[in-house]
Amino acid sequence: MLLSNLWKAIILGIIEGVTEWLPISSTGHLILVDEFIKMNLSKDFMEMFNVVIQLGAIMAVVVLYFHKLNPFSPQKNEVEKQDTWILWSKVVVACAPAAIIGIPLDDWLEAKFHNFFTVALMLIVYGIAFVVIEKRNRDRKPKCTDLRDFTYKAAAVVGFFQVLSLIPGTSRSGATILGAILIGASRFVATEFSFFLGIPVMFGASFLKIVKFVMKGNSFGFTETFILLVGSIVAFVVSIIVIKFLLNYLKRNDFTAFGWYRIVLGVLLISYWLFS
Repeated sequence: MLLSNLWKAIILGIIEGVTEWLPISSTGHLILVDEFIKMNLSKDFMEMFNVVIQLGAIMAVVVLYFHKLNPFSPQKNEVEKQDTWILWSKVVVACAPAAIIGIPLDDWLEAKFHNFFTVALMLIVYGIAFVVIEKRNRDRKPKCTDLRDFTYKAAAVVGFFQVLSLIPGTSRSGATILGAILIGASRFVATEFSFFLGIPVMFGASFLKIVKFVMKGNSFGFTETFILLVGSIVAFVVSIIVIKFLLNYLKRNDFTAFGWYRIVLGVLLISYWLFS
């Protein structure tokens, strides 16, 4: 059973590492894959696993951007340290709506919307949004092309867009990137801010899921711990590759291709749901 669960954890780690940073919904893909690849572990563990595995992905951001995000770096002068603190304060502002709205509604949202149809529908809705917004912005120049010019007001707006990602299939990165682009940020600034915003959000969400998992009377045996560790490590390694790919991709392209991917996948999944 361990070997069977191990290769499934590796697959899920790969999916998490790819989909967490591309605006195509990591949680949505994990829920969909669970329809076809099921681990021989409890439902409570899988609900926790699908969230906590994101810690592996977010550690890739911490590693890649450690210098930029470290306000105590001896290699920074006082102005650079102050800029880093300001960046973190904007991240905190952007996290507030999700914390205020998301924590009380977490169980209700999970019960109502963590299902195959919701994921497919949200894939289509936000896929259309990406295609339409990118078409609208084709001949427009962004107002904000440097993260230092990203205001507190902009951070708050993006924070409310992040709340939309509480619905599976939306994509946390997708919602926040769309929000930032709509208020005038460049794709690169929108993407980087989305990366940084994910750090406290994913740590907080993972901590909440682990607490709820334990409070239900569950415990971590060797199998559960090993599976979670393997999935997280795979997600970390894959995330390093995908983040670098996305940043290079955005130098020459926009998000339209991801929008069409979402639409096609959503249509295929609804067709499967209707006719299976």
